[in-house]
Amino acid sequence: MIQLYWKNATAEVVGSEHGISQGDLTAISDRLSAAVDAVRSQAEAGQLGYTKLPARTDYRDRALQLTEKYRPGCTDLLVLGIGGSALGNIALQAALNPATYNLQSDRARGGPRLFVLDNVDPALIKDTLDLLGRRLKTTVLNVISKSGETAETASQFMIVRELLRKRLGDDFARHIVATTDANKGTLHDIAAQDGYDTMVVPDDVGGRFSVLSPVGLFSAAMCGIDIKALLDGAREMADACKGPWSANPAGMLAAINYIAMTAKGKPMHVMMPYSNRLYLLADWYRQLWAESLGKAHNKAGAEVFVGPTPIKALGTTDQHSQVQLYREGPNDKLTIFLEVEKHPKDLRVPDVFGEIPGLTYLRKARISKLLNAEKLATEYAMAQSKRPTVTIRFPEINAANVGAFIYLYEYTTSLMGELLDIDPYDQPAVELGKRATFALMGREGYADVARQIKPFTKIDRNYLI
Repeated sequence: MIQLYWKNATAEVVGSEHGISQGDLTAISDRLSAAVDAVRSQAEAGQLGYTKLPARTDYRDRALQLTEKYRPGCTDLLVLGIGGSALGNIALQAALNPATYNLQSDRARGGPRLFVLDNVDPALIKDTLDLLGRRLKTTVLNVISKSGETAETASQFMIVRELLRKRLGDDFARHIVATTDANKGTLHDIAAQDGYDTMVVPDDVGGRFSVLSPVGLFSAAMCGIDIKALLDGAREMADACKGPWSANPAGMLAAINYIAMTAKGKPMHVMMPYSNRLYLLADWYRQLWAESLGKAHNKAGAEVFVGPTPIKALGTTDQHSQVQLYREGPNDKLTIFLEVEKHPKDLRVPDVFGEIPGLTYLRKARISKLLNAEKLATEYAMAQSKRPTVTIRFPEINAANVGAFIYLYEYTTSLMGELLDIDPYDQPAVELGKRATFALMGREGYADVARQIKPFTKIDRNYLI
């Protein structure tokens, strides 16, 4: 299973001003113990639905049942969703299938190509639909929305549903799977009216915590990912997080992040995978961290304006674009490296250019060794600049380890919410933007909001250069 290595975030390595000392840990030990007890109690009381997902065989079995039904003859899977209804799907695909997956032949893939429309950029939508072209007849559409009224997903759905209806006639409903509320809502009602197969968006699981639910499981299974192993890995991590905070990875990860943010002046939290396959897990992490922990008010309603800013980087790419800032700019960052011991594939540098001294060291070297050496070199360089870093070590990239990583960060997020005394499960700041969008698009019932927005719709030419 994945492991947390945090020595290079300690005062021993980067100094007491920027690193975590035993005294720092002792000072918050009681708070951490209380946070662990609170989250555990909430989970046992059934308040944290995401903690149940690794053991939910019903969700898993429904995803596998529909995969068995739809995968034969399906050349393309088109997923419509945004935020938590898309980022997890994309991250699982990137981590557990080759980067060239969609470029392979249908026979070589053994499953459908995957396209996730997670934005309403018209060029993205039109380009994707143009690419599908005649293959729409062998495309399965998975629309994911609890309510069915999220503007981005609803508009996409209206476009693709109509396209399927025109191309396939009365048969179009057999190409649509709706992941939505079990009992109510616009998409639920449309699915019942049209006759789609459905899966559940759980009532007790927020969108950004939903990747291990049917929201993420169906597309993963359709594309050949072992969702049983994915859930087994998450369950193994859940077991590892049952002990006292100092002996479980989520407790220690929460302690490091909290101390770095509140006591060491490190509000910027960089996730830097040394693996392209893990890079989009950093996108998933950014939403989880930002929406959950960025809050204006604490649980008592007092203004606090807290939250670490999540940033993604890629090793080694961003050694040549970001590390200059990370080492010599403001010392306001905690960096979390993702390291892979055994990469999914490897190759060796040829034994050539022996006459060129500057290239001799690369001859016959494995590329995996070079990549991991680059990570260690960056870790060392950051330490020399007194920049704290943490490493999450993947023995290999497989479904179980990815599932463990997902659960680790979800549980750590809950602990961070307790430490910061905020609600990590709501996102009130997102709602105004949604209502403003409805108003600007002329939705009935939003006239008052439209009037408030009106001054912002006019360009003041005094400020236009």
